[in-house]
Amino acid sequence: MSAADEEAALLGLAPVAPDRTVAYGPHPDQVVDLYLPRAARAERAAEDARMADGEQRADEARVAGGAQAPAAGPPPVVLLHGGFWRAAYDRRHLSPLAAALAGQGLPVALAEYRRVGAGGGAPQTFDDVTAGLAAAVRELPGGGDPVLVGHSAGGQLALLAAARPGTRVSRVLAVAPVADLARAHALGLSNGAVAELFGDGPGLADRIAAADPVCHPPAGVPVTILHGTDDPDVPLDLSRRYAAHSPGTTDLRELPGVGHYGPVTPGSPSCHTLFAQLHRTCST
Repeated sequence: MSAADEEAALLGLAPVAPDRTVAYGPHPDQVVDLYLPRAARAERAAEDARMADGEQRADEARVAGGAQAPAAGPPPVVLLHGGFWRAAYDRRHLSPLAAALAGQGLPVALAEYRRVGAGGGAPQTFDDVTAGLAAAVRELPGGGDPVLVGHSAGGQLALLAAARPGTRVSRVLAVAPVADLARAHALGLSNGAVAELFGDGPGLADRIAAADPVCHPPAGVPVTILHGTDDPDVPLDLSRRYAAHSPGTTDLRELPGVGHYGPVTPGSPSCHTLFAQLHRTCST
């Protein structure tokens, strides 16, 4: 499949509405969409019914039925979309992936964040990811620290968030990530997207280095990277450079003949690879 066909296959999918959306700030883009497994949806519906009927009747029903707190399930999965940090690209194109993962029993949050052209850019975008991650952990069912999954620019955001002090993440799964910002800037990827993110001018190199995943691998957090060998948007070399700077903690899996969008398109063979990686991660 050509790169254009891969893009058309993903963007041609109809967006899937979430079970709930929660805000973590006043800006319209400071929201997280929640996609719940079937059991969690049933539990949420029961809780809503108990609230509607009143706490006393809910307590009586729990006592009569011998209800117990549900056991902890798999860790929550937090998805971060790409689009080179620009406002023209939002989270909706990853909603089919979020719904597909929830359909396989994983609690999923699809996080939005302020982007360049709509109140975002460094550091607002990075701060939003941290805040959105915290909101997702509060709202989602599941046990343990979350798994961060980021695609393209979202891969950079996932790697950076996991490296921030105080952030608790069990693992990062980065798909075609912009994992070396300095190299991406030197290549002028997406018509200078890195310079747009940080604002051109004096000190740009230092600002890039402060948020460059290749300079700040997350301590003690395993990283898996999936990257197609035929990716025309984010060269595979960026992931190879990241892996070379963090040996022992990064597992780079190159996907022969795969482009930029296949691994996040439900139904594609490379997306099955993503599912398998997540299930392995969430079952251990």
